[in-house]
Amino acid sequence: MMGERQAVAAFAALGQEHRLRIVRRLVTAGPDGMAAGMLAEAVGVSGTNLSFHLKELTHAGLVTSRREGRSIIYSAAYPDLSELIQFLMRDCCQGHPEVCAPAVAALSACCKETARWTS
Repeated sequence: MMGERQAVAAFAALGQEHRLRIVRRLVTAGPDGMAAGMLAEAVGVSGTNLSFHLKELTHAGLVTSRREGRSIIYSAAYPDLSELIQFLMRDCCQGHPEVCAPAVAALSACCKETARWTS
């Protein structure tokens, strides 16, 4: 379970336009992730800037990397992103489920897309 300190670090890392774009692009890419060069092009940053931002996101636990041959492939850290969402939504409803209904519906739609990746 994510604590407040971890959540603050994650939100701080996401509190920059390029980093938020990087994480959103990696989430869209799915579990296979993206090579660094393609990611830099997709979010519109130089390779040097990408490296700087990825270091911050990795430190915050939101991005992982792996080597495939000569490429480094970056992926969203789905377990940590899920914990961040759970941290925000943990006490959401307070007996009023209609408050959380839009977020639950959005996540349900996301889960249908995730099932497509694993099929």
